[in-house]
Amino acid sequence: MKIWRKNIDVDAFVDSFTVGRDREFDLDLAEADVLGSLAHTKMLESIGLLTREELRDIQKELKNIYQQILDKDFEINESVEDVHSQIEMMLTERIGEAGKKIHSGRSRNDQVLVDLKIYFRNEIRAMINEIRQLFDKLIALSNQHKQILMPGYTHMQIAMPSSFGLWFGAYAESLVDDLEFIQAAWRICNKNPLGSAAGYGSSFPLNRRMTTELLGFDDLNYNVVYAQMGRGKTERIIAQALSSVAATLAKFSMDICLFNSQNFGFISFPAHLTTGSSIMPHKKNPDVFELIRSKCNILQALPNEIAMMTTNLPTGYQRDLQLLKEGLFPAFETLKDCLSITTFMLDNIIINENILKEKKYDYLFSVEVVNNEVFNGKSFRDAYREVGIAIEEGTYKPSKKVKHSHEGSIGNLCNDKIQNMFWQIYDRFNFDKIDTALKNLVK
Repeated sequence: MKIWRKNIDVDAFVDSFTVGRDREFDLDLAEADVLGSLAHTKMLESIGLLTREELRDIQKELKNIYQQILDKDFEINESVEDVHSQIEMMLTERIGEAGKKIHSGRSRNDQVLVDLKIYFRNEIRAMINEIRQLFDKLIALSNQHKQILMPGYTHMQIAMPSSFGLWFGAYAESLVDDLEFIQAAWRICNKNPLGSAAGYGSSFPLNRRMTTELLGFDDLNYNVVYAQMGRGKTERIIAQALSSVAATLAKFSMDICLFNSQNFGFISFPAHLTTGSSIMPHKKNPDVFELIRSKCNILQALPNEIAMMTTNLPTGYQRDLQLLKEGLFPAFETLKDCLSITTFMLDNIIINENILKEKKYDYLFSVEVVNNEVFNGKSFRDAYREVGIAIEEGTYKPSKKVKHSHEGSIGNLCNDKIQNMFWQIYDRFNFDKIDTALKNLVK
């Protein structure tokens, strides 16, 4: 069943090729499709294209279908092209002619767009929930281990003292910037395209402001041509936000793999959270973080993949856009899984509290020795030269008392400030507004 079908049957090979994996991914859009139709039909009644009785019957049955979807009791028939056709067919079978009227004033193009934006909102919100849990864990670990020093490196050479408080806190603050990026993507996503139809509007007197409020969007995509141009652009910007989070996780995973190795020995994990070797009985491999690193590196390629699919498309809908779902939909699940298991692994991380007892780390404190000399009146250049000579001659003695006190340093992590930044951004998503709107729509 195709809602665009007239009197010609499409060749079966062409039909199979063009439908592709749409049924598979459209199941993810089913909930959003019903929400869009609930809002759209309320608007149609308000402008006289549905009677009050028709609206009552349509709304009642749409809500029944919505519950089926929530109960995982919904599927798209093999003979049906997509989720939109399936829902309209079910509605028409159950209530008759009124079901055929729900498509007035819209095209599959803006129907798909509003579905996608509602779906993206849900996925972004679920991802933010995983980010929040990881952020809280990193801040907790930073505060818990703030007194424990660890080596800092530049050029993969022993450099200056760091701390586990600094290390964990650094990745917490990285997530703050990632959340800022996600917020920008959210603002672009959270605009209503419904009413743009096939990209050129409608001769019906649609009330687009009404559907915007019913669906909890912040605003409209006003220009109907641009509403359609936004498909592909929205996906690319969301993918860039996912890529930013993925970059943070990939870098953190690389640190974990290094610091867990015997050559470093800064951290470890219980044996049951590692894997072994078929030949080397001593091995405890950090496979979880190796896989996170690789999965997140793949995610960082997604924005470019989307750009390559959309860069040279002309104005108006093109079927190329259908394929965007195949890259982006699984990406949400991959990133959520990576965030979740990172938090789980950090629940079990073991910190080596005695790293700096090894003599090779004495040079970490050379800057402390230089700075002590500067505090005693020497110029920095003279102190630097004298300590350098002492290192070369073997007479250098470290001063292991660290006096860092400025904002963001070992002795002043500013984790409360980092938390405040996170929650200020989080609150700007205004999830309560959407919850209230959708609750009213389906009650």
